[in-house]
Amino acid sequence: MAGDPVEGDTEMRESERETQGRDFGWELLATARHLVDQGKPSQALQAVVMAARAKGGDQAVFEFLQRARELYRSKLQSTSAVEQLASLFAECAIAEAQPLEANPPSVPASGPSIEPDAHGNSILAETGRDQIVLDAFADGSSFICLQCGGLVSNQRRDEHYAYWCG
Repeated sequence: MAGDPVEGDTEMRESERETQGRDFGWELLATARHLVDQGKPSQALQAVVMAARAKGGDQAVFEFLQRARELYRSKLQSTSAVEQLASLFAECAIAEAQPLEANPPSVPASGPSIEPDAHGNSILAETGRDQIVLDAFADGSSFICLQCGGLVSNQRRDEHYAYWCG
């Protein structure tokens, strides 16, 4: 019957449980925010998972974690692209700020070295980073080893010959 008091009580109890479940979920989310503010991300994640489970069961938790994974991967990819772009801009700024001099300062020759060439015999040159080689050689801070073709800091000259090309 439509007016059956037992049936009405059952519907009311289910409605109360749903309301309590929603309230419990919101309380857990508020707790999670508080835990994040306190620097406790693991506990905050537990609270969010509990809230998702209270609202939609294990399927809701699974969907929530899938979405979090997608967002994380997306952010990693965008961060990598931003870092590459920033690096490129930095290289351009360095190149503009320190133009190549007509006569680079001479470096005392305590070992074989050569001027940078267009043959691309260093790893940096092979990977398209010729400007780094040119800048380092031009400012006198580095030399190019004849034996390995590497760009080596003048400060590491002795170690380079002793342990790398010795």
